Amino acid sequence: MAKITWKPGTLLAPVPPALISCGTLEKPNVMTAAWTGIISSDPVITYVSVRPSRFSHGLIKESGEFVINLPTAALVTAVDYCGVKSGKDIDKFKEMKLTAGASAKISAPQIMESPISLECKVKSITNYGTHDMFLAEVVAVNVDDRYIDEKGKLCLEKAGLLAFAHAHYYTLGKCLGNFGFSVNKARLKKLKNAAPSKKVKTTEAKTSFKTSRNPKKNPLKPTKPLDRGALF
Repeated sequence: MAKITWKPGTLLAPVPPALISCGTLEKPNVMTAAWTGIISSDPVITYVSVRPSRFSHGLIKESGEFVINLPTAALVTAVDYCGVKSGKDIDKFKEMKLTAGASAKISAPQIMESPISLECKVKSITNYGTHDMFLAEVVAVNVDDRYIDEKGKLCLEKAGLLAFAHAHYYTLGKCLGNFGFSVNKARLKKLKNAAPSKKVKTTEAKTSFKTSRNPKKNPLKPTKPLDRGALF
C-alpha cells in the first residue's frame, strides 16, 4: 500500500452538510454549509465559513445571528437544494416546505424539521481568502423531544443524521462504540486478569453529551479536490 501526495485541498470528511438559517421569522433564509464545527466547549463556540458573495453572508453580517440546523436523511433534498440555489431569487423555505420556527434567544429562525438547532450569536468575522469565518457563541440549543427518552437522554442515533463526503451525501453507519469504550474495555480486561476466578459483569456504558460543562448555561469531509464552499 502506498499513499500519493496531492496539493493542498479540502478533503476533510465526513462533515455535516448543515442547514444555516438566518434572516428573520417573517423573512427567513437558509443555506447549506459543510464548513462548520465546534471551537470550544465552555463557552460553547462554533463557526461557519461563508463566501462574501453569498446572499446569506450579508444577512448574517447585518444581524450577527444564525442557526445551525443538523440535517437528516429526510432532509437530503432540501440540503442539496439550499446549497445550490440562492435566497436572493427564491424563498427556499417555501420551495422545500421547511418550517421556520421562532428561536429562544435570537431573532434568526430555526428549522423545525431539524432534530437539533443551535442558536448562534456572532462574536467576530475573519477573512481567510475565499471565505469569511463567522465565529459565534451558541446561546441556546433546541432539541426535538421525539429523540429524548423517558430518562431525559438524547437518542440522536434515531434521527438519521446526514453526512457529506467528497461531493456525496451519506447516512451514518452502524455504531462501533461509544466515547471512552476503548479505555473501559482495557480496564475490564485488567480486572478480569487480576481476578480470574471471579466473573466480571460487563455493561455497556452510555455517555450523554452537553453543549456546556456549566449547568447554568445548559440545563439539560484522482479528481480536483471539491471546494464545498463553492457550492454553499
